[in-house]
Amino acid sequence: MTAHNNLINGSWTPGKTSSPNTNPSDLSDVIGQYAQGDASDVDAAVAAATAAFPAWSVSGIQARHDALDKIGIEILARKEELGDLLAREEGKTRPEAIGEVARAGQIFKFFAGECLRLAGESLPSVRPGIGVEITREPIGVVGLITPWNFPIAIPAWKIAPALAFGNCVVIKPADLVPGSAWALADIIHRSGIPAGVFNLVMGRGRIIGDALVQHPDVAAISFTGSVGVGRGIAEACVKSGKKVQLEMGGKNPQVVLDDADLAQAVELSAQSCFYSTGQRCTASSRLIVTDKIYPAFVQALQERMAKIKVGDARAAGTDIGPVVSQAQLEQDLSYVEIAKAEGAVLATGGSRIACHTGSGKEGFFMQPALLVDSTPQMRINREEVFGPVASVIRVQDYEEALAVANDTAFGLSAGIATTSLKYASHFKRHAQAGMVMVNLPTAGVDYHVPFGGRKGSSYGPREQGRYAQEFYTTVKTAYTLA
Repeated sequence: MTAHNNLINGSWTPGKTSSPNTNPSDLSDVIGQYAQGDASDVDAAVAAATAAFPAWSVSGIQARHDALDKIGIEILARKEELGDLLAREEGKTRPEAIGEVARAGQIFKFFAGECLRLAGESLPSVRPGIGVEITREPIGVVGLITPWNFPIAIPAWKIAPALAFGNCVVIKPADLVPGSAWALADIIHRSGIPAGVFNLVMGRGRIIGDALVQHPDVAAISFTGSVGVGRGIAEACVKSGKKVQLEMGGKNPQVVLDDADLAQAVELSAQSCFYSTGQRCTASSRLIVTDKIYPAFVQALQERMAKIKVGDARAAGTDIGPVVSQAQLEQDLSYVEIAKAEGAVLATGGSRIACHTGSGKEGFFMQPALLVDSTPQMRINREEVFGPVASVIRVQDYEEALAVANDTAFGLSAGIATTSLKYASHFKRHAQAGMVMVNLPTAGVDYHVPFGGRKGSSYGPREQGRYAQEFYTTVKTAYTLA
């Protein structure tokens, strides 16, 4: 069995123990053994990053550009291979996985360009004879804690800007999916970036993540994951004065109005709710449908769901792969039962199934679930499930639909299906979400634009695009007497 070690100060370092990385499409398939570090590994990685920071923070922008561009080029050249690994360990279909890998490569190439676009301001002072310069500088050692649902894209959109703006990195990937992060670390390791600038420490969140958050030499934490963990990280960072950035989740609404194109509304809803097995923080899980179109929409969506093929993530023709783990599968199934107990009607799906490929391999497969006749106050419409489970809420008109859409503790993504310019424009302005989609799936965003939400979904500056500099840099104002 191949051993995959942590990367600390430019060297592959064994963990105190290791754990298997198992394919959720085939539980007999062990991808490899991956290191499990402890607090001492975090100490060593942070020490290496701290030592590397003075030189890297003032390194030439061309060298940074070349390294990040080289990383992006290799990722894109190997997207089929890396996509197969991602599908194997996380469970999203191979085409989706290849697309995610391509996005990671594009992110590195985008931030390679940002190295050359670092800008500041030169202003006159209100006092004669004095000049003012406003510049951005790196913040220091950054701890990155990433989730399992996008095991290469999210690490990429945190690592690339951190390095581009002159920071040093210690990353802890999700324990469920270390393979993609390890492969990315291997590419970064061979890019020419100096030892210590980038470090990978794998292991349990409560060990590695806590050690990163509590370490006095870590200047900032960027975290993507659950609300409960995120709030704990925010509290700890505020106490110690660390900069913090959180992406935590969503309960994203998809509004369907009476005037919507029915076929379009059904397809974008199916894509938003069920593809990637519903394991996207931008996935729609609340379908808010106005009265007149409700019966036709529900019937058409059930017909569309009947065509969805659940099976091995790497098999040709699979639409939806497995849920990522046994624990996640149990959570998904439990929410279906909770919704039924509260009065929602299970229209279709909602049970564990065998792999549809006929291989006989055991995996964490679930038939996508559609719950109808639900109400806004049911738990299924308040809490994030994070699986292929969607509920439908019937409303009278646009005004009620907007009110229900905004009636949530989250605010990441929101969508509307309509042919009305009036309602589309009003929804874009009044939906309480960081990202709004009109006649498009709620899941699916570009790599060069800001990503993030409002309310309980996000805290701190946006990720991705040029907005990433708000988190990964600090502003300096300098005065000069002429």
